Amino acid sequence: MSSMFGKPRAGGERPPQSPLTECNVAILGCRGAGKSALTVKFLTKRFISEYDPNLEDTYTSEELVDQQPVLMKVMDTADQDGPENCERYLRWASAFLVVYSIDDRKSFEGCQRYLEVLALHTRSCQRRRPVLLLGNKLDMEQYRQVPAAEGMSLASRFGCLFYEVSACQDFAGVQQVFHEAVREVRRQAERSQPVRPLFITEEQPCPPLATTVALPTRHGLASCTFNTLSTVNYKEVPSVAQAKLVTVKSSRAQSKRKAPTLTLLKGFKIF
Repeated sequence: MSSMFGKPRAGGERPPQSPLTECNVAILGCRGAGKSALTVKFLTKRFISEYDPNLEDTYTSEELVDQQPVLMKVMDTADQDGPENCERYLRWASAFLVVYSIDDRKSFEGCQRYLEVLALHTRSCQRRRPVLLLGNKLDMEQYRQVPAAEGMSLASRFGCLFYEVSACQDFAGVQQVFHEAVREVRRQAERSQPVRPLFITEEQPCPPLATTVALPTRHGLASCTFNTLSTVNYKEVPSVAQAKLVTVKSSRAQSKRKAPTLTLLKGFKIF
């Protein structure tokens, strides 16, 4: 059975050609750890203390994580004897939330079995799925049996993230954990993408050509020759017929010494 939570997005119906990216999250842990309370808190912002421990369901909600829409499917599991019968969610889930209660050491020890099963599954299928270890019932701090340092140490041993929250009080903290699961799935998808080959187009140089352009002698000016080693765009070079001779006289101070007259060919740059 699947239930739908979450508000519809603004802007009308979504075009059929742009479906939402899906993220499947499985909530694992021993009985009494608060898996159902965390699920309902995240989906409805409400806290309900009593649940049927044998009820397993999958819920769907549209979420906006880092301004990117995602369709989250949350499976609230109900294992009877631990993670022995776990194939149903090992192949289905994109991420796992392993939950224990900070006031129940037995639930914390049960989490280790779940983490071991997930690690074994990762090695067998060679596909890593994000795992988050979650200490619940932070509001029961006065009855704590599992120090936060032990939770961090266990998470570090299995290479997963660690959080402590309260499904009874803290909606923002619960939401952050679920959204962080989505972020981890996105990061893993980016790391798993194949590297695109890099194509480099090398522009072949033109073969060295010596092009000689001779200008006729006019007004006593000796002819000059331009040699070039590359192809010339003749549209940018004025033709000889269009070129004009420009005479630049010397300054008054030099005129007494009969300074030579500087003659330039208009239309060409002198470097």
